[in-house]
Amino acid sequence: MRIGFFTDSYFPEIDGVTYTIDLWREELRSRGHEVYVVYPDGDYEPDDREIPVASAPNPFYGGYRIPLFKRPSDLPELDVVHCHGPATIGLLGRYYARKHDLPSVYTHHTPLEEYFHQSVRSETVADTLARLYLPLENGFLSTFDVVTASTNRIDREVDHVTLPVGIDMEFFEPSPVDWFADRTVIGYSGRLSMEKNVADVLAVAKELPDYEFVVVGEGPYREQLEAEAPDNVDFWDFLPRTALPTFYSSIDAFATASTADTLGLSTLEANACGTPVVAPDVPPFDRTIGPDNGERFVSGDVRSMATAVETCLRTDRDTRGGVERYAVDRTMSQLEGIYEELTAPEESVRLAFDGPIDDRTDDQVDLSASRRT
Repeated sequence: MRIGFFTDSYFPEIDGVTYTIDLWREELRSRGHEVYVVYPDGDYEPDDREIPVASAPNPFYGGYRIPLFKRPSDLPELDVVHCHGPATIGLLGRYYARKHDLPSVYTHHTPLEEYFHQSVRSETVADTLARLYLPLENGFLSTFDVVTASTNRIDREVDHVTLPVGIDMEFFEPSPVDWFADRTVIGYSGRLSMEKNVADVLAVAKELPDYEFVVVGEGPYREQLEAEAPDNVDFWDFLPRTALPTFYSSIDAFATASTADTLGLSTLEANACGTPVVAPDVPPFDRTIGPDNGERFVSGDVRSMATAVETCLRTDRDTRGGVERYAVDRTMSQLEGIYEELTAPEESVRLAFDGPIDDRTDDQVDLSASRRT
């Protein structure tokens, strides 16, 4: 099958969407599919199935780019179009699918309206933009045959199939190397942006001066965060992907205060490496983090977060066993099923489903509920 991924987030930018697309691409290729990625160009050397689109720097969100234009005729022949965002390249993918009468899938990764507050100084203006934006995205999503999301946190007025992005459990596993063997270290890895609330992690570091904290990542808030950090916090640049299992395995707990994640991929990767997670009691963590793999705290409550850190440090958990349900091979089997249903000569309406975090009680998902009419 020839599958086209259309995304506005891709290398050289590092984020959860980029890593998800890269992982899905490799997994699908290993299953015999041809996967093409259409993305904004940048300081990155593409291979013959990565198709860059001319783009300009994004003035509102540092590190990302705004695609300009690409002729659909320059794209390869595809069997399925799979869009990973509602911006310019997502629109290109949807147009390509309509022009060639192809089945289309959309995966919801990011609640973009929550990022307006970072780009616009006025809270009133940001709220207004969010109210105007949501109906537009709802309308866009309703044109796809199938919409998927990692959890029910999608918060959109469309039916969707629950499809966790998945963890490479063979790659993310406990490492025999321990970078911090002689001390207790709390870690964070991810974008340093407003919605990640890394300032709360720094506040907890101040509450717990006997522990060290390592914050790994880059983003528009890094300079401000470094200026505010107490002495027991170190900042590192993004690590190479190959170093992440060692980092996750070496820290004693992974702490996040994010309120904008749709699954929290880094938290589950840390779990797969044997490390418990401290996370706010908000979606999606109210579904993904529990007694088997970590502790939740009251969002915005520094004392509650500090208590959760202490609890994680003094208790043992089978965190890896707690996230086996998110293994990427399960996700890929389900995604292949979606593609096959959409391209089958005789349309079927049911899809075998083994996703663990959906509220359904049977083991099937009715695709007809999420398909475009």
